[in-house]
Amino acid sequence: MDGQILKWDITKDDLGQFQQKHPAFVTFGETMLRDTPADMQRAEMTKIIHIAFAGSEYTLAMILARFGIPSAYITRVPDNPYGWLLRDTARGQGINTDYFVWAPKAEPIGRFIYEIGRTPRKNTGWYQRMYSAASRLDAGMVDWHSALKDCQLFHTSGISFGLATHSGYEQNYLLNAFQEAMAAKPDKCLVGMDFNYRGTLWSPEQCSEVMTPLIKQYIDIFITTIEDMAKIYGIGCGQYSAKQIVDGDIGPLEDEDIKAFAADVSERFATKIVAITIRYPDTFEQHRWETAAMDNKGFFFRSPAVKPIVLLDRLGGGDTWNGGFYYGLLTEGLTPDGIEKGVLVGDAATRIKQTLMFDLPIVTKAETQALMKSDVMGGGKRTAR
Repeated sequence: MDGQILKWDITKDDLGQFQQKHPAFVTFGETMLRDTPADMQRAEMTKIIHIAFAGSEYTLAMILARFGIPSAYITRVPDNPYGWLLRDTARGQGINTDYFVWAPKAEPIGRFIYEIGRTPRKNTGWYQRMYSAASRLDAGMVDWHSALKDCQLFHTSGISFGLATHSGYEQNYLLNAFQEAMAAKPDKCLVGMDFNYRGTLWSPEQCSEVMTPLIKQYIDIFITTIEDMAKIYGIGCGQYSAKQIVDGDIGPLEDEDIKAFAADVSERFATKIVAITIRYPDTFEQHRWETAAMDNKGFFFRSPAVKPIVLLDRLGGGDTWNGGFYYGLLTEGLTPDGIEKGVLVGDAATRIKQTLMFDLPIVTKAETQALMKSDVMGGGKRTAR
């Protein structure tokens, strides 16, 4: 196992196939303005806030762009200083923003009020996403043929498709845009999704009605948690029933448990790869992390060990892992090597990200590689810069 981990050196040139003009990775969705008390007060009492950005697809595009994959993010934002800041932040991290759709300046940008907790008080968040500019990104607004011309992997999130229900729209604008993108994408372009169920946006029944046919028809790479699949579809995990999972009444997960879960999900949705992120929250500040993935031919790879994280901010952690996993698949293909590399890069990148404040993954390939190496070789030397 140690030799397998050490064979991956992402600081060397493994990006030779990405010499195209247009992005190889494209994603779309909503980015929220995140308001976090700067003085650690309760949200209702603070007079000073940190403004940052939060959003699954935005985070994913950023980590891949930072790792050298030509990446584009597509959204609809108001033509005002918040929209400009979102665009400029993306550009500053190497993300292509050519396909942004500009809404009238008075339209709202989605917001997320987020109060940082401490054991035993949990972190708490409040969405303000109804009627946001991004939730109205519709068919006919993006030149998908141009945006996806060289795309090898298109990513979407289940969060995006819940925004219409959340806002009470008569039609699902983002679903319309997604279906238009699917009609325009190149034949060899893979489609990935993080299921990302959010009960604050829609009910399990509403989610299943929209997501089930979408996943079956379009999704090649499906990323999820055992909790989401238990809650929405009643899928168990080996020796543990869906009810036990929802109730939090489960013990150690054996390989055979996770394999059985991945096989059930793959059979239900006919995907090429199922990836699972597993978080063990011991306290607010101390979590443990592992992941696994299995393809439809039965190849299975699981994190070599469950690793601890001393958290500063967990938000964006799953999205950063997704980006690392996609990095493995994009550089090695949908192969056993791609899955193995993706799991290892994703695990290292997200463990670093979750020690950083705010959602955005300001993580380098060099420090990710160093952590992958130290997991094998041991040691905790101070990093020289």
